[in-house]
Amino acid sequence: MGSFSVWHWIIVLVIVLLVFGTKKLRNIGSDLGGAVKGFKDGMKGSEDKPAEPNAQIPADGKTVDVQAKDVNKA
Repeated sequence: MGSFSVWHWIIVLVIVLLVFGTKKLRNIGSDLGGAVKGFKDGMKGSEDKPAEPNAQIPADGKTVDVQAKDVNKA
């Protein structure tokens, strides 16, 4: 009584096809597949690319050479 048989699933599939239609279900499937592919590409792309430093070039084109010091050391 707790499990559905094959006939139950076939009837549910027929009702879903009648309500939504094959074109709408095909569009939903392609949209879902595109979303999964985009997610996988996004995850793969973040692992492949090395982290880029946030270096900014001054507007006047001059480069400043500075050595950072630890202000907490006495």
